[in-house]
Amino acid sequence: MSLPVADLAAALPFYETVLGFRVLSRTDTPHRGAVLGRDEVQIGLAENGGDSTQDGCAFHVKGLDALFAEFKANGLQKELSEFDTERRGDAVWKVFYVVAPDGLCYWFGERQPDVCV
Repeated sequence: MSLPVADLAAALPFYETVLGFRVLSRTDTPHRGAVLGRDEVQIGLAENGGDSTQDGCAFHVKGLDALFAEFKANGLQKELSEFDTERRGDAVWKVFYVVAPDGLCYWFGERQPDVCV
């Protein structure tokens, strides 16, 4: 709940406009920060001195194609060809990554049906 950003005010528009989060709360102590929410998910951003290029988080979603289309309609500059398939443990995921302007990296993945090999 404390993903590092250098400038909270500069970071928030991307999360609100492109990713569809809304600010649920703000704080000034111990660092300037905000809790953002969308659907059933909450994340926290904080001006805590951390390196945003070394942090991020993963979102397990349903409707990955629709989510990607929504982000694109909201201004995400990323091409559809950037979907990939990854195996994590015993699951196969269709995924895409978004690197926010603040440098945080987000993994969006939808579990794919089990396939017998």
